[in-house]
Amino acid sequence: MSAPHLDRLFVARARDYLANEYPAKLRITLKALPPDKLWWRPHQDSNSVGNLLLHLNGNLRQWIVAGVGDEGFERHRAAEFAAREGQPVSELLAVLERTLADVDRILSALTAERLAERCAIQGRDLTVLDAVFHVTEHFAYHLGQIIFVSKMFAPGGVRLYEDAGGMARPLWHT
Repeated sequence: MSAPHLDRLFVARARDYLANEYPAKLRITLKALPPDKLWWRPHQDSNSVGNLLLHLNGNLRQWIVAGVGDEGFERHRAAEFAAREGQPVSELLAVLERTLADVDRILSALTAERLAERCAIQGRDLTVLDAVFHVTEHFAYHLGQIIFVSKMFAPGGVRLYEDAGGMARPLWHT
């Protein structure tokens, strides 16, 4: 029996999270969010769902599209958080989904050798594997915040799993 190709397993899992699971959960969540709450902040030092969508897009573009894929991108990170209003959710989501398609294209070409290569992102010296791991966990982190806000303003409107005899059956697959 041969050893598993951990590089392929890792990239396949990251691609599935970023191309399928997270966007599906995000679409369900944003559908439930009342439109007037997209740019709502609990206080001045926190971020709105709109800010988080801008931020996720900037992070993915900087870390994967530019940092790993060597495609040009000029990021304005502070502006992602400074915005107090902006595009409607449909436009923010469309931009993010285009970015996720670019990310998937770049991830699909990664090899074990490429995952071990060094790259510089945000002044950090990392491996490509580090960058992929970072954006995957970073997306999950902010997705959780978006889900929390949506559930707060749309009680019962965000259902991602169904209890199936003690097992959580994903509803976002369909």
